[in-house]
Amino acid sequence: MTPHTNSDPATDPVCGMTVDPARTPPPQSRDHDGERYYFCCTGCAKKFITDPNKFLIEGPMAPPSRSVQHTTGYICPMDPEVWSEGPDACPICGMALEPTNPLEVSDENPEFDDMRQRFWVAAIFTAPVFAIAMSEHVSGLGAIMSGEWSGWLQFILSTPVVLWAGLPFFERGWRSISPWHPNMFTLIALGVGAAYLFSLLALFAPGMFPTGFQSEGGKIDLYFEAAAVIITLVLLGQIMELGARSRTGEALRLLLDLAPKTARRIVEGKPDEDIPLENINAGAVLRVLPGESIPTDGVIFSGASAVDESMVTGEPIPVEKTPGDIVVGGTLNGLGTFTMRADAVGSYTMLARIATMVSEAQRSRAPIQRVADRVAGIFVPSVALSALAAFLAWSLWGPSPALAHGLIAAVSVLIIACPCALGLATPMSIMVGMGRGAKAGVLIRNAAVLERLGEANTIVLDKTGTVTEGKPSVTDILPQNGISESDLLELAISLEVTSEHPLATAIIDAAAIRGTTPIALEDFKSVTGLGVQGRKGSDIYILGSAEFMQRKRIETADVEQQVTKLRSSGATVVYCAINNTLIGILSITDRVKENADT
Repeated sequence: MTPHTNSDPATDPVCGMTVDPARTPPPQSRDHDGERYYFCCTGCAKKFITDPNKFLIEGPMAPPSRSVQHTTGYICPMDPEVWSEGPDACPICGMALEPTNPLEVSDENPEFDDMRQRFWVAAIFTAPVFAIAMSEHVSGLGAIMSGEWSGWLQFILSTPVVLWAGLPFFERGWRSISPWHPNMFTLIALGVGAAYLFSLLALFAPGMFPTGFQSEGGKIDLYFEAAAVIITLVLLGQIMELGARSRTGEALRLLLDLAPKTARRIVEGKPDEDIPLENINAGAVLRVLPGESIPTDGVIFSGASAVDESMVTGEPIPVEKTPGDIVVGGTLNGLGTFTMRADAVGSYTMLARIATMVSEAQRSRAPIQRVADRVAGIFVPSVALSALAAFLAWSLWGPSPALAHGLIAAVSVLIIACPCALGLATPMSIMVGMGRGAKAGVLIRNAAVLERLGEANTIVLDKTGTVTEGKPSVTDILPQNGISESDLLELAISLEVTSEHPLATAIIDAAAIRGTTPIALEDFKSVTGLGVQGRKGSDIYILGSAEFMQRKRIETADVEQQVTKLRSSGATVVYCAINNTLIGILSITDRVKENADT
């Protein structure tokens, strides 16, 4: 690693990012062995100082390994090794390929729209075919239509269902034969094709069939309704499955939509300009106003605010940010205004990496899928042999017409044994489970973890906002030195009513419930990360953390036992003082949800 010693662009020795030492404000820098190194952010600088030799000898950190090498194009969610530059169907499982990059996922789903259109057409044509065919078998009803007209009408109505609505299934079934990757569509194509072709020949050339196919009166039964009903039901299953996959994609889109579409870029000597987020480059200086979503990952230059990072951390209480602190794109800014430097943009932001991780986790394989894969390799040939055996058994020992019963038995075996659940149940449950989890803020590393989770009987949670309401409230008011609860709360509300501190809302709400009103203070001052203070006459009102009390040389030993007990129960403790005397403490707690134990 060559150190940087002039004003030319430097390379961050930790992450490898290019850094311009001449920019304003200057980037992070650290000296080591008499040389100066520049960093893109405080995080990289801290990592370097912790172990400089690691980065100087080994070089910048490599990006996280990915289970999928491709970052563009289309990939099979069931068989991640299958990849294509454009939309296509997987030759192994037969399913449509999906975009590899979750950023490319859109609201449109051509396969879903196509299958839905085919289903409705199939349903409209199949209903009368089913009614005509089944009426002959309902006792006391009688055939709706009999004779030659019934066969011709079934043929006319079922043909568009089989040849048009079922065309994708035949195409995928054919593709599964060469190369040899039998799947559910192989059996569907064989079963439907056998039923339809038999009925077609029976209608147009009944004389070519031996007597074993003929029922009483020399009639040959038709099975157009079986072929049409099977296609319609499989189309319905495809719509349900594609709908589940679409909702999973929606979870990723909602995750990505947390980031704003534009950013306010600061250009020296010019007014701020709003530009599309995709046009923001690393190193750009941005301004974030109160209430806005932070556009991208970066570091604060100037200003301060409290940022709601619950999207990332699950913590409901906003985190105070000052110059040098890292902010994450998609999190929500509070009441302050600040400027920041964009360090990671596009697919390199934390939000995009989370979406990518969820997408790749969905395509990961659970250990149990290896069993399914081994079984599926021999399942289809076994089913085909079982269908042949059923045909022979019924043909030899079945009732008259024996051959016709044998054909129905063979088709039934092919269709009923269709390995939909074997090939799709596990990967679909993984995909939908991880998608639903992402929508609920739960990120799952991979399918193996999800499978192991099924064996868990105890869950330990370390984040507030998960089992808590996410709305901190004052739970204890503990006055000291002869001060009443109302006076203590009056001091607190007087200071917090003009404060932007994340816990101020809890104190304001507590005062409103008790009817306590603030008094006017002068010389209000907020010390970021510590507390606030103000003056009334000659008295100085102080509210803040234990460290703030230490800086003001205010003794807190008398309440430390109470503070320790409150903190052990998960409460945040706020100290209140007048001049140099502690007058009490407030306990602020995020209450546990009523249904958290169910």
